[in-house]
Amino acid sequence: MPGTAHTLSEAASKTLLRTYGVPVVDEHEVSEADAAVAAAEALGFPVVVKLCGTGIAHKAERGLVRLRVGDAAGVRSAAAELLAAAGPDDGEVSLLVASMVGGNRELIAGLLRDPHFGTNVMIGVGGILTEALGDVAFCPVPVARVDAEDMIDALASQALLGPLRGEPAVDRTRLADVLVALSALAVARPDVVAVDVNPLIVVAGVPVAVDALVEMEG
Repeated sequence: MPGTAHTLSEAASKTLLRTYGVPVVDEHEVSEADAAVAAAEALGFPVVVKLCGTGIAHKAERGLVRLRVGDAAGVRSAAAELLAAAGPDDGEVSLLVASMVGGNRELIAGLLRDPHFGTNVMIGVGGILTEALGDVAFCPVPVARVDAEDMIDALASQALLGPLRGEPAVDRTRLADVLVALSALAVARPDVVAVDVNPLIVVAGVPVAVDALVEMEG
């Protein structure tokens, strides 16, 4: 693959995805604790607070995510802890304050340019089942709506897409929209090398990206 790749921050990655129609969780990027509190109050509690930066790819493994923060004091404390945890290799950092969304199902979606297999969009079962099941489907770009629907139908874990634990079935039209949007991004932006949307949480039947990373060429 020509050129040298670099990864956008989570905030920048989501901004790019949102531009092409991928649904992204409501969030604000801020620089300090007071602004984080204001963002949380605007979104409504509980919230998620994360450290964000171009050098931060694996936030959870490093303990750089605070979930279900329920009040202003908690946000202020989380913000201070996360900013203090930034290391010299992380580059310029910020805070992401996002709505806390939940669902019993997590999916993954993405985009990959491969020198041998070309550019493909991917959908699969996410969360703790990702590695255990290896349930994924690929389709070369461009992905038409019928192709996206076929990808969804190709997943082995169809029961996970139906009504589950009191939640409605996954809205397959909205899920197909995500795959078509990723394809549109691939066509419009050849400088995008890879996209990793993980997880894509199903909230009341609707898929929403709560974490994403975009890798760029150059």
